[in-house]
Amino acid sequence: MTKSTPTPVTTPPTTSGAVVRHDESCSRYTLLLGDQTVGLADYSVSGRNIHFTHTEVDPARRGNGLASILIEQALDDTRTRTDLTVVPDCPYVAHWIDRHAEYHDLLTRGR
Repeated sequence: MTKSTPTPVTTPPTTSGAVVRHDESCSRYTLLLGDQTVGLADYSVSGRNIHFTHTEVDPARRGNGLASILIEQALDDTRTRTDLTVVPDCPYVAHWIDRHAEYHDLLTRGR
């Protein structure tokens, strides 16, 4: 991902009211409900790969599908804005991609 995009990418609110924001300067996607940050997905870029390294949702908000929304939006943004290969170092991201065949191509593109 290039650092040329000065403004964070923000997705439209989902049906749950969640909004995902990409903060490229921090290498992080954040999940917001209203004005409260309730989740994050950290990544790093190395060569032609984007490594998703950590996913976290506020313990009080777990079990509502918010982590799934966060990862889906982060992967959609990665697909749209880059041609990087996704490396799911985070166990949650790896499991999520395993369960969603339509995202398997992100694991091999660019190779």
